[in-house]
Amino acid sequence: MAEGDRVIALEEVVELADAVAALSGVASGIGTMTYGAQIVVDAPSADAAVDIAVPLFVRAAEQAGLPAWPVTHADVIGEDDDLEDD
Repeated sequence: MAEGDRVIALEEVVELADAVAALSGVASGIGTMTYGAQIVVDAPSADAAVDIAVPLFVRAAEQAGLPAWPVTHADVIGEDDDLEDD
């Protein structure tokens, strides 16, 4: 999630959703002062997943024309975590 100083419009989140679609991603942030995405990466550990995902997220935000705000939060959900919820 990236956090900044203005409200994010619907059109901007749609652009971000388009940018993360190739990463099996979904975007969020309409009407908030943040934008974010959930993307799928393959990594051997949670730390490696963050190392891979953050640059992909930043690149997608740039592609969507979003402001270059700092990434303030990153969560990792592993395959095993998903299976436990079912």
